Parts: sequence; structure tokens; C-alpha cells
Amino acid sequence: MAGAAGLGEVVVDGDDVWWAESRPDEGGRTVVVRLSPDGTVVDMVSSGVDVRTGVHEYGGGAWWVAGGVLVHSDRADERLYRRDADGVPVVLTPAPGGPRALRYADGRTTPDGRWYVCVREAHATGGEHAEPSNELVAVAMDGSMQVDVLVTGPDFVAAPRISSDGLRLAWIQWDHPELPWDDTELWVADLTMGPDGCALSGRRCVAAEGESFFQPEWRPDGVLHVVTDRGGWWHLHRVDTGTGALHPLTSGEFEVATPQWVFGLSRYAFVGDDIWFARREVGVDHLAVRRADGTTQQVPIPVEGGSATSIGSVVATGDGIVAVAAGWTSEPAVVAVEPAGVRILRQPRDLGIDAGWFPQPEALTFPTSGGEVAYAVVHPPTSPDHGGPDGELPPLLVLAHGGPTGSVRTQLQLAIAYWTSRGFAVADVDYRGSTGYGRPYRHRLRGGWGVLDVDDCVAVANHLVDAGRVDGGRLAIKGGSAGGFTVLAALTFHDVFTAGASRYGVADLAALAADTHKFEARYLDRLVGRWPEDEAIYRERSPIHHVDRLSTPILLLQGSEDAVVPPAQAHLMADALQSRGVPFALIEFPDEGHGFRRAANVVRALEAELSFFSDRFGFQPADELPPLAIRR
Repeated sequence: MAGAAGLGEVVVDGDDVWWAESRPDEGGRTVVVRLSPDGTVVDMVSSGVDVRTGVHEYGGGAWWVAGGVLVHSDRADERLYRRDADGVPVVLTPAPGGPRALRYADGRTTPDGRWYVCVREAHATGGEHAEPSNELVAVAMDGSMQVDVLVTGPDFVAAPRISSDGLRLAWIQWDHPELPWDDTELWVADLTMGPDGCALSGRRCVAAEGESFFQPEWRPDGVLHVVTDRGGWWHLHRVDTGTGALHPLTSGEFEVATPQWVFGLSRYAFVGDDIWFARREVGVDHLAVRRADGTTQQVPIPVEGGSATSIGSVVATGDGIVAVAAGWTSEPAVVAVEPAGVRILRQPRDLGIDAGWFPQPEALTFPTSGGEVAYAVVHPPTSPDHGGPDGELPPLLVLAHGGPTGSVRTQLQLAIAYWTSRGFAVADVDYRGSTGYGRPYRHRLRGGWGVLDVDDCVAVANHLVDAGRVDGGRLAIKGGSAGGFTVLAALTFHDVFTAGASRYGVADLAALAADTHKFEARYLDRLVGRWPEDEAIYRERSPIHHVDRLSTPILLLQGSEDAVVPPAQAHLMADALQSRGVPFALIEFPDEGHGFRRAANVVRALEAELSFFSDRFGFQPADELPPLAIRR
């Protein structure tokens, strides 16, 4: 588990396949690698280089390659670098006025190789507190440090995509208080590349009907395509850039897109006259092909133990696609899916673990508050050589995912197998507000964060208790970020759970509204209410203001470098718990931000949770766990 590399964006460049690997054993750094036709795999950046970007704080889209030339951001200084075949880095962007003050993401090289069109995020320097500006820029590839601004004004821009002839540019933009899964606009313009620089003309908004656009792409013949949820589900559309008409190419109760928390997402690709796309249906991914005649065919991706249930980074290659795929009992692999079959280009790890240790999950639809339903994936206790005591029901661990606009991960997660192999049942909840179930379900959490998500986590626990599947006296809940807030709210306003663990969770909504980064600065306008006009609602839903109702022990895990949910949130909660005499533990990782990337920290956090829950539930784990200081 400690060495599990995360597989990110994939790019096919000629006969080579490139992809990103996040390596916990190397301090969590991201490396770009290249696979040559002869099977040789080579790291394409120097040791110690971390190919990441801090745009929107969540990053993504930190690199691109075309014609063998790699352009990438280095997290150390956030500048862009070019690496040719010799691997020697050439800096492309000027030094910022402050540390990491100029950041770049989501770029594409122009067909002539002279420019790199991307998103730039400029942070104020010198102590100013203004929001950073987000613009589309063209960066000269010759190392001259020339950067031309193409689009400025919108609060946010994303997905600049250049037509194959280099004459047109498409992109997505939106303004506060929206987020990319809410209300965005699709724009196009004519792109001019002259001797003096890059410029746009004829800018026009093609479509904007209160919808969420995702992944605009130009077909090789110059026809623009995009995913939008105009009809209630994220579906593929062909765009008439002259009239603004959108022609749906897919339909049904499934979604092609996923929420754009990060840049660089790709869920479809053009293969000849066909479109290959990933579709999420009832919370699980499938691969499908839309033929030129309008028919659609599903294409299973075989992985160890079954078919792929999680698919991402879909890109075209020859007469098929390359993608990152994983299943319920297999970690992610880079695979090529072609008419002749499936080739594994980057094998998943050889875990050396019998598949009997991996749970076979069950999709669950359960009743919740307001006469509605919510969804979860239930992982039963699983061990090939141990069973629970006769007549004893297992403890339950409820997982609340982050976002809250997000969804459960539909692949093998050793962090879940860790619990199920130790006798826990795990319910991973797609509470109201989750993605993959259409726009109305995704927006159901509007105005209801801290209420409906909590109700759903409570409801799934009660449902499994009532069904006689878990022990009602041993119910735990854990989550990170927005899920951490759900944990704290569930323990504060309900008495169902007997222990909880919050990773970088929100304790004070008002503090979050006043002290978070630009991308989410107005997120709570939709989820809670306008700040400060609706201050009473913020106070009503913030656990920090209701600690008098809190008696359930809590483990708090926090990164000191977190710019999304600052450490002050965890410290406030710890102080309140101590003043109340509620048992708690706080572990702060000085070298982590929002989410834990380093292998040692990932393991430490998981072991701390087991130690905390075992203390609460009164059992002795077989593991040799490091000591955990619980303040009582």
C-alpha cells in the first residue's frame, strides 16, 4: 500500500504513450514517463522534479507532449519548462514576483510547435490580499519568455483547445459564485499566430443556458464537440459554432463527464468516425463506442478479477483508445483497447495478496430523509482465513467522500480492504449532491450541505443496522475535506455513531467562507447560503458552535500546508473538544497539504484510525500499531 503509484493523465504522441505517475515513495512527487514501441519505459523528468501545478490549488493538467517535446510545470517554482529529446530543461516563463505567484495548467501546443496555450493563475505579491487572476495565455516555446494574454476578465477559464489547423480556439469560462459543474459558458475565437505574437479575434459565446460544459474537443475535420448537462445528464454533443446549436450524440440515465476538480480530465476520444467514451451508470464506469451510424456499443475492459469499473484519461490511438482502468479487485493500469483486444501497457502492482482478501462490493439504494433515496457501495468484511465471533455482527465504518461534489471511487482501494480484512463492514456513501446520477441529484445539496449529506450517512447506518447486517453499538464514520465536515456534523447533531475520524475537515463554515482559495471562495453560496447575509445558517450548521452537543470521541488528522482547509480549523475543534472533556486525538503532518501524498503519512493516518476505533470499540488489533495519544 505504501508504494501505490497513482496514474494520471495519458497522452499518445505518435507511437509513444506518455502518462503521469504520482509516487508516494518519492515524497508524493508526480513523474511523467514515456513508453516506446519496443516496451522501454523511461522517466522523462529529472530526479526530484515534481510535475504538478497549484492552479485552483487542486491542479491537474500540469504537462503536455507533442512531437516528442514535453512541456511541464515544476511544483518547486510553478514555472513552465520545455524538454526536447535530450531531456535538457528550457525555462519558458518568467520568474514570478513572489513564491509560486505565477502558475500554469491545462495547456496545448499549437500545431506549428511555436506556442503553448494554457491557463495562467497570477497571485498578488507584496502582501496584497486580492484574488488571483485567471487568464488564457500563449507561452512562446523558444525560451524567449514571451507570454501573450488571450482571454482575461472571467473569474475562471479552462480547457483551451486548438483546432487541428491551428486557426480556432475553444474554451470554457465561468464566474463567481458558480463552479464548473454548475453554470459555465462555451466560447470560441479565431486564433492568429503572427511574427509578433499570438492573439484572438472574433470571440463569441457559443452556448450558455445554465449548464455545465466539460471537455471541448475539435474533431480532426474541424467540428467542435463538448459534453454538457443541458438535458439533465452529462452527455456528448456536436456543436454548430455558427448557430450555437448543440446536437446530442448520447442519451440515457448515465453521465460521460465527472466534476472538474482538476484540469486535464478526458472522458472521450475520436477514433476515425467513431467516438469512444467512458460512461458512469449507477455509480460505475463502462466503456462504450458511438458509431458513425448513431448506434452505441459497450466495450468491456477485462481486468484481473472481472471488468473495469473505473475508467479515465481516455485518448485515441490508431483504431482504439488508451485509458487508465481499474476494477473492484485490481488497481489502476494503463491499457490499450483495440478491436483486436486489450493490451496492458503499464501493469498494476503485483500486490502479492490473495484476491480472497478483497471485498466484493454491493451497490445499495436506501431510503433517506424527505422520502428520498440515496446510494452507497457496501463492502462486507472479507477474509479467506478468519471469521468474526459466532453470533457477533461486524462493526460498520461509513465513508463520506470529499467535494462534496464528487463520488465514491469504484475500484480496488487497499484502504478499504484494510478495514474489511479486519472485520469491518464499510459503506461508501454517494449522498445527495454526488455526481454520476444526473444534474438534479448533483444539485440536490444546494442549500442543504451539513443536513442532507449527514442525513444520508446516518440513514445508511440505520438501514444496515435494521437489516441485521452490522452491530448498532459499533458504528464509526470517517471522511476528508468536505467529508470531514460531514463527519463532524454527524457526530455533533446526531447520536448514531460511536466514533469518528475527520481528515482536514471543516469545523467552522464561516471561517471557511472567509479563509479559503479563489476556486471555492463562493462555493458555499450554493451549498449553504450567501455570506455574510446568511450568517445565522452558517452558525447553525457549524459543529464548532455546538460542541455542547458533542460527546462522541473524534480523531483529527491535518496537513500543516493545507491552503484549502487551513490547520486553524482542526485546532479550533481540538480546543473545543478539550474544553468539553471529549476524548480526541490530533495528528498534524507538517509536510502535507490538502490530502496526504507521502507514503509514511498515508500509512500513519490509517494506523491512527484503527488504533482510535479499536480503543473506542474495545478490541485489540492484531497489528503492531504506533502509540496514539488520546486526550481524555
